[in-house]
Amino acid sequence: MLTSDGRVRAFGAESEPPIVTDRAAETVDHGDAVILPGLVNAHTHLELSWMRNRVPPGDSMPAWAARLLALRRTVSSEPAEPIHDAVREMRAGGTSLVGDVTNTLAAYDVLADSALAGAVFRELLGFNMRDPAQAIATTQAQLDALPPIERLRPSIVPHAPYSVSPELFRAIARAAGDKPVSVHLAESPDELRFLQDGTGAWRELLGQLGVWNDAWRPPACGPVEYLEQLGLVTSHLLAVHCAHVEDDDLARLARAGSTIVACPRSNKWTGAGTPPIERFFASGARVAIGTDSLASVEDLNMFAEMAEVRRLAPAVPASRIIAAATVEGAAALGFAEGFGTIEPGKRADLIAVRVRPGLEDVEEYLVSRIEPDRIRWLDTT
Repeated sequence: MLTSDGRVRAFGAESEPPIVTDRAAETVDHGDAVILPGLVNAHTHLELSWMRNRVPPGDSMPAWAARLLALRRTVSSEPAEPIHDAVREMRAGGTSLVGDVTNTLAAYDVLADSALAGAVFRELLGFNMRDPAQAIATTQAQLDALPPIERLRPSIVPHAPYSVSPELFRAIARAAGDKPVSVHLAESPDELRFLQDGTGAWRELLGQLGVWNDAWRPPACGPVEYLEQLGLVTSHLLAVHCAHVEDDDLARLARAGSTIVACPRSNKWTGAGTPPIERFFASGARVAIGTDSLASVEDLNMFAEMAEVRRLAPAVPASRIIAAATVEGAAALGFAEGFGTIEPGKRADLIAVRVRPGLEDVEEYLVSRIEPDRIRWLDTT
């Protein structure tokens, strides 16, 4: 492999090394290691990093979310230092690209000062919002005022079916164009009940928060069909979690070319349930992987998340799990042109993972949980 100026220039088998004609090249032997493109964490919330170990695991997603909201109201802004620590942790664990969901843009400057690239998803909530078009215009003006950085791509996304009105969903769908749209979807049984008949824990929480809309009527269908009716089930959709989906839901996502983002460790922490990961892969839909935030997971190590995917999906080849954490995630976030694979023209944001001599199944090893001390970033400048 030949790299220069931060890009992969040539890539070939050891028996046919790339030929350098324009200048001298330094040869680097990385020893017993496997070289990978930087990993892609397709879903997290960096601004919640200060909540690490402060929202205990629960057995009900709405109850857990209520505790998170109560904690969030104790601060006037998101502390910056935990975000810096989280970004450093992600980088040490081999992450190159992130899908960061934000309500405050608190992580934008931190990401700008880091080596990470990212889709910055400015999330809107509004179950009884009176003027969705104005909210989108105001938010877009905030995004337009951000310092432009090529590797950071901000856009507007909705939160979830129980927190976003149909009108706001439609307005975001119209504004999104060909940008990726991340939505928390089919995350809990309570969400399915809410959409079927408008009752349950999410209805109660909306009332307690004072944001219930008496004019809203339940669609009496599942969450994927609901989003499809609102124009959001497209090739640009990142359907995050999907812990409670039927085969018909998966078929809808696959037909549209949507991406399912699995975050199994977070689903366990929040009490959302166990995602049917083997069915994700069998459905034909693109599958990516995310850690979610440090409010609901012990670390941001994508290798640890891959290990949990492997535990829940023993029949899925390790190569497909690795692809979900690299090439599939990069495509879902809209960064396929520069990330996710090692090939000429792409960014040389590469890691070397140390392996023991004589290791026979490298792919299986990579999904067995790799700790940061076995990972090294290649200096490709």
